Amino acid sequence: MDPRVGPQRVKIETFFDKFDQLVDGPYAVAKMRGLVLELAVQGKLVSQDPNDEPAIKLLERIQKSKERLIKKRIIRRQETEPISEENMLPHIPQSWAWTRLGDIGDWGSGSTPSRGNNAYYGGGITWLKSGELNDNQSLSGSSETVTDLALSVGSFRRNQPGDVLFAMYGATIGKVAILSDPAVTNQAVCGCTPFEGVQNRYLFTFLLSQRANFHEASEGGAQPNLSKIKIVAFPFPLPPLVEQKRIVAKVDELMAICDRLEAQLKERETKLAALSRASLSRFAESPTPTNLEYIFHKSYSITPADLRKSILTLAVQGKLVPQDPNDEPAINLLERMQTSKERLIKERAIRRQVTDPIGDDIVPFQIPDSWVWTRLGDIGDWGSGSTPARGSYELYGGGITWLKSGELNDNKALSGSSETVTELALRISSFRRNQPGDVLFAMYGATIGKVAILTESAVTNQAVCGCTPFEGVLNRYLFTYLLSQRAAFHEASEGGAQPNLSKVKIVAFPFPLPPFAEQRRIVAKVDQLMALVDQLETQLITSRATATDLMKAVLSELTAT
Repeated sequence: MDPRVGPQRVKIETFFDKFDQLVDGPYAVAKMRGLVLELAVQGKLVSQDPNDEPAIKLLERIQKSKERLIKKRIIRRQETEPISEENMLPHIPQSWAWTRLGDIGDWGSGSTPSRGNNAYYGGGITWLKSGELNDNQSLSGSSETVTDLALSVGSFRRNQPGDVLFAMYGATIGKVAILSDPAVTNQAVCGCTPFEGVQNRYLFTFLLSQRANFHEASEGGAQPNLSKIKIVAFPFPLPPLVEQKRIVAKVDELMAICDRLEAQLKERETKLAALSRASLSRFAESPTPTNLEYIFHKSYSITPADLRKSILTLAVQGKLVPQDPNDEPAINLLERMQTSKERLIKERAIRRQVTDPIGDDIVPFQIPDSWVWTRLGDIGDWGSGSTPARGSYELYGGGITWLKSGELNDNKALSGSSETVTELALRISSFRRNQPGDVLFAMYGATIGKVAILTESAVTNQAVCGCTPFEGVLNRYLFTYLLSQRAAFHEASEGGAQPNLSKVKIVAFPFPLPPFAEQRRIVAKVDQLMALVDQLETQLITSRATATDLMKAVLSELTAT
C-alpha cells in the first residue's frame, strides 16, 4: 500500500463500493454529495503529501499580493479580524491554514439600474440576478443585459471569467456559480476574484459545502439576506495549492459517480413505475391479499397511500368482493328506506331533505346490477351544528361533547373533544344531537372530507355535518364511501382561502348502494386489506429506517477524526 494512503482513504473507497446497500434511505444520493463536499473541505477526501508547501506560506504570499493590489488601488481593503483558536473551528490537517473569505479574494456586489430608464437596459453587458445562479461551474449569458451608461452611473463590480459568484438574498442564499464571460450582477449577488494561490474551483466547492451555515447566518424574515460583511468574515480552510487541485479532481470524480447513480436510480424508478401500474391493474382485476403482497414490494414505487386509495375505490365500485346472486337487490332495500324515511318525516322525527332523482347522466362510475344509485340525502338524516356565542361563559364547560372539524381524522371510533358545551347552549342554539354510530363529515377548509364515526353522543360546530344512516345502510360502508370520494368533495367545494361544502351539496351527492349483506362483506374485506397495508408499510418504514441508520453510521465513521 502507498504510505500516503491512510485508513480514512480506504474507508471512503469502501463506502462508494457498497453505496448500493444504502440507496433505500431517503435522499441517499443527495447525502452522498453532501458527504463528498464535507470531506473535501475537512482534508479527509484526499491524502496529504508532506512534500506540499504548507498553506501558511501560501497565505503569507497571498497577504503580500493583496497589500500590493490595495496600494495600487486596484482593489479596496476589506477589513477582517485574524482567525483565533477561540473561534472553535473544525479540525483541519496540519499543512492547512484557517483564514477568512475576505483574505483569499476580492469581493463585491452589484446593483439594479432604475427600471424607469430604458436607456439602462438592453445593452451588451451581461447582468445576472441571484436566481440565475444554480451551482453552475460555467455560467454565461443572462435573461437581461444593461448598457455602458448603466455602468457609468451605477455601483457595479465588473466580474471577469473565472470569478466566483455567490447569492446573498432569500431562498437562493448560498447558490454559487463560476463565470465563463464578463458580467455584472444585481445587489443580491456577490462576486469574488480569488487571489493567486486560491483555486476558484476549490472556493466553489467550499461555498457549496457551507450552504446550511450561510442560511443559519442570514438575517431577516420573509426575505433573509447575508451581508457582504458576514461573507468576508466567514472562516475559510486553506489547503496547499497542489492539494486544492487534488481535492477538485477527486470531487469531480466522485460527483460523476453520484451523477451515474442518480441516473440509474431515475431509470429504475421509471421502470418500476410502469411495473407498478401494471401490478395495480392486476390487483384491481383480482384484489386478493396475495396480489396485494405482490404489488407492495419494497422496491416498487406504489405508495401505501395510493394503495389505500385503490382499495377504497374498488370497494365502492363493487370490485373488491364478489356479488352473491342470493343477496336481496339494493333496489328493494332502497324502497324500504324511502318508506321508513317518509314515516319518520310524518312523525316529525326528521326533516325532509329534498333531493332530485338520480339520472344515468350524473353517475360517476359503473356499479354491479344488484346495486343502485341514489343520493346521500336518501340514505340518512343529515344535519350540522353551530358555535355558541364565545362571550357567554355559561354556554361552555358543560357535560356535552362539542366537536370541531379539526377533531375529525378518519377515526372509526371518535369520542371526547377539546371543548364541551352546556344544556343551555343546546336550548338556545341550532344543534343536531348526534348519537353513537353516527357518521361525521367535515365541510370547511383544509379538513373537507375528513370523517369519523361517533362512539358517544355529541354536537358539532357549523363546519361538521352529522348523519344517522337509515336502517339498511351500514355506517362503516358510508364511512368507506365518504373516504373514497375526498378528492371529489374538494372539487365540489366553493370559496377561496376557506372553501366549504354546503349541506345542500352533500345531500345531493351520488351514493352507490349495495345489498346490505354485500355492504358487510365489503367492510370486512377493506379492514382485512387495510390491516395488511399497515403491516407492510411498517416493514417498509423499518427497512428505510435501517438504511438511514446505516448511512448515518457510515457517515459518522467517515467524518470521525
